[in-house]
Amino acid sequence: MRRVMLSLALVLASGCSRDNAPDHMQRARDAIFEKRPEEALVEYRKALDVLRMDETAQAQVLKARALKGAADVYWLELRKVKEAVSVYKELINQCPESPEALEGRVVLAELLRVYFRDLRGAIDQLTAALSRNPPQGAELHYQVAKLYFELQDYQQCVLESRKLVERFATSAFVDDAVYLQAQALHMQALKAEPGSPDVPRFRQEASRTYADLITRFPDSELAPHAVFETGKLKAESGDNEKAIETWVQALKNHPEPATVQDAIARARRRIAATTPEEVGSRTTAFDRNQARPAPPPRTSLEAVGGSAGEADHGD
Repeated sequence: MRRVMLSLALVLASGCSRDNAPDHMQRARDAIFEKRPEEALVEYRKALDVLRMDETAQAQVLKARALKGAADVYWLELRKVKEAVSVYKELINQCPESPEALEGRVVLAELLRVYFRDLRGAIDQLTAALSRNPPQGAELHYQVAKLYFELQDYQQCVLESRKLVERFATSAFVDDAVYLQAQALHMQALKAEPGSPDVPRFRQEASRTYADLITRFPDSELAPHAVFETGKLKAESGDNEKAIETWVQALKNHPEPATVQDAIARARRRIAATTPEEVGSRTTAFDRNQARPAPPPRTSLEAVGGSAGEADHGD
């Protein structure tokens, strides 16, 4: 009889413990609302202690919510980044298929990027999140492409940007992806060995990609930036005249006209520095000393290269 009573007591105690998990979580949420984050953490941990040995489906749901709640408290309420990262990882390891783990991966990727400069780790988390086909897939894919750009892995950035455009053709992130793709191609041109055939090839690809953006998304806020970048490509290839023409077009709706005007002025200075100002007078064209007094008037013969002596003799 005594053994039966003891078993019953254990069963009842176990039942009470499981029932207490939602209560602890509710008290944790109340504590967050009342701006008592440390107390909320205590309640979340109590809930997790109760659920530790429970393998039921309902317990797994509660465990994921408790871990996500605790991680959010560390990050959003206390700004304790290391602790938050640790609990987000615990959530992902213990409840990998839960919706909370998916959300946790996205937050964890941002924390790894911003606070630890672990760009590869951030890419891994976002890639794992994308494998679950989340509703914000286009945005997450764009973040992956940007991370590769930040890593200066421009080739992979181009590939990821193209995949985004193919996979999420109707997404609002398509114009961003096309612009990022063009930028990555542009950077490949700048990083390539001078004189390499890759330089003009990457420039041409970048120019075509910017043109694609301008044609497909003329109302995009990135379109005037694409026009400006196209002018830069022309200037880098030595065609300053075409660059100026392109930048004049960009002036119509570029958000920073002073930047465009500065580029135009620099291109004009480059043209002036390589173009004689007067026929037969290279000295004038390349003279940088503007304060120098003006020379006496020259004869027509001197203007085309003759000497003063020759002028005097009428030769």
